[in-house]
Amino acid sequence: MRHSLTPEVAARFAVVTLGHVTREYPNHLAHVLRGPEDAATPETLHPVFYGSYDWHSCVHGHWLLARLLRRFPDGAEAPAIRALFDCQLTDEKIAGECAYLAAPTARGFERPYGWAWLLKLADELRHLPETRWSRALAPLAGLFAQRFRDFLPIAGYPVRVGIHSNTAFGLRMAFDHAEGTGDAALAKLLADTAEAWYGEDVDCPAWGEPGGDEFQSPSLIEAECMRRLLPSARFLPWLDRFLPRLAHGQPATLFAPVVPTDRSDGKIAHLDGLNLSRAWCFRALAGALPSGDPRRPMMLEAAEAHLDASLPHLTTHYMGAHWLASFAVLAMDTEPASGREG
Repeated sequence: MRHSLTPEVAARFAVVTLGHVTREYPNHLAHVLRGPEDAATPETLHPVFYGSYDWHSCVHGHWLLARLLRRFPDGAEAPAIRALFDCQLTDEKIAGECAYLAAPTARGFERPYGWAWLLKLADELRHLPETRWSRALAPLAGLFAQRFRDFLPIAGYPVRVGIHSNTAFGLRMAFDHAEGTGDAALAKLLADTAEAWYGEDVDCPAWGEPGGDEFQSPSLIEAECMRRLLPSARFLPWLDRFLPRLAHGQPATLFAPVVPTDRSDGKIAHLDGLNLSRAWCFRALAGALPSGDPRRPMMLEAAEAHLDASLPHLTTHYMGAHWLASFAVLAMDTEPASGREG
């Protein structure tokens, strides 16, 4: 049976996420100290996104809650989500987040993973009838959109690892924001960059996957980036060149779920995220293929196998519990018929 985002599953994910987005400690700060005056607590530095162990996880925890609120506006946890957003997504607190970015030492803060997730959150909030949250976040979203505009023209090479610095993930998520806001110039910059970085890639062996601390498949997230940013007529020939043996279950490394050996180790716990993000990519990519394409059932079966492997472990340890549900929702709320998120 295909895993789907039911009201019951959504409520369970919401409870987990509400339990950590305002949990300040333990906390892994990505913070540069210019002097002793810069030593501060997470909530002082980041009035909104101080929970969830780290800034980017807190951001995509808020995205998860916004997505669940859109999908299930009368869900069991909807009142708690609305109360959280009314408390956190205010003009004053967002101004504090913007102020942090003004420091010269924050130029590379959360690049590109956190940038992309913040824009993804902004895109999700725009779908909600409560427009006050989207309006409050807009200045911060504008700063991160500008950071993409400033950075991509000087970024000479892509980053192809399966962790936070992966550039394909950043482009793919930021594109949703650019398209949603009608920012044609940013959308073109993102698409042109993807073409320049990945357009000529062929016969990806994926022999180096999985890496021991990866939560994304470098090959599959690149393919998902190109699916999202390229027109279908151009994407399908590109995919045929990039992964030419998918119909034969190759590269085999992509189809076998990974097994974390110690979920209390934050880096090894990334591997549950790898299973979930692979499932998301497999579903989205399958949805872009013609209905009779033999790759479709193979990819959808692989997606379910990866979900089976890691969904039972979302809350095994806080090293996974503070972030894994976001990737589970990406996968479970992606419609295989079209490749689009629900």
